[in-house]
Amino acid sequence: MNIENLIPLPTLSTHYKVEIAFFNNLSEMGLLEIKTIEETQYIHPDAIFEIEKMIRMHQELAVNTEGIDVVFNLLQKIEDLQNELTSVKNRLRLYES
Repeated sequence: MNIENLIPLPTLSTHYKVEIAFFNNLSEMGLLEIKTIEETQYIHPDAIFEIEKMIRMHQELAVNTEGIDVVFNLLQKIEDLQNELTSVKNRLRLYES
């Protein structure tokens, strides 16, 4: 991966006014992948949307990192169930035709 495509964590921390420790906690919980290149931590730009949701939960709703982990796990389960429901509906349509 080219380093120009990555976002430095200190830049992200300054932009969102969040401590780097917050991002490290998210990484420890498996919610964020941080790449370290030459002693600088980076994240992939594709993760920005999810990071912004996590930051809003943390700042606006005062949800700690453990709570964010629970919320994201529940959201993932909901998405999986919605996909399964769509699949079942599609199979049902085949039998109804």
